[in-house]
Amino acid sequence: MGMTEKQYSMKEAMIFTQRVAQLSKALWKAIEKDWQQWIKPFDLNINEHHILWIAYHLNGASISDVAKFGVMHVSTAFNFSKKLEERGLLQFSKKENDKRNTYIQLTEAGENILHQLMETYEPNGNAVFSGALPLRELYGKFPEIVEMMAIVRNIYGEDFMEIFERSFHNIESRFVEEDGKLKKLQNPEQELV
Repeated sequence: MGMTEKQYSMKEAMIFTQRVAQLSKALWKAIEKDWQQWIKPFDLNINEHHILWIAYHLNGASISDVAKFGVMHVSTAFNFSKKLEERGLLQFSKKENDKRNTYIQLTEAGENILHQLMETYEPNGNAVFSGALPLRELYGKFPEIVEMMAIVRNIYGEDFMEIFERSFHNIESRFVEEDGKLKKLQNPEQELV
């Protein structure tokens, strides 16, 4: 594409990328603090929690999958998975038909920690939730962030978004709210009536 064919100016491009970068950095700082506070009682860091989350929703993820969907380097995914294995929260395996890749699976203890985390989630102490609450009160729903999702889809691809959406569908279908807390359904195959 020649210089005369582009549909944007350099100034517009720079302002957009810097606006997204600075907003993302500010938002990430709040998210990181909220996330760390939530998982701290379980002696997990963000990477470890994210790996447990991915292992739960992918149910037999390869280390490559964890790296891809956790947006982390393969060595980071492997090293933190190893720490989780040492704590008895994950187990490593190889598949008969795929000896090159290492796969992870949650142990019962790993699944229990994830369920406990869901049950202890407290939205009122969450800056991002609190920041979005006025929008929900005004419009009757939380922001859907479709534009951001479209940007992420264009960067990371359809696979990434499919896993992203699957994790939230799993929460919708496998958990119920009781007394203001999320609880895992005993038989998640049963539809709620």
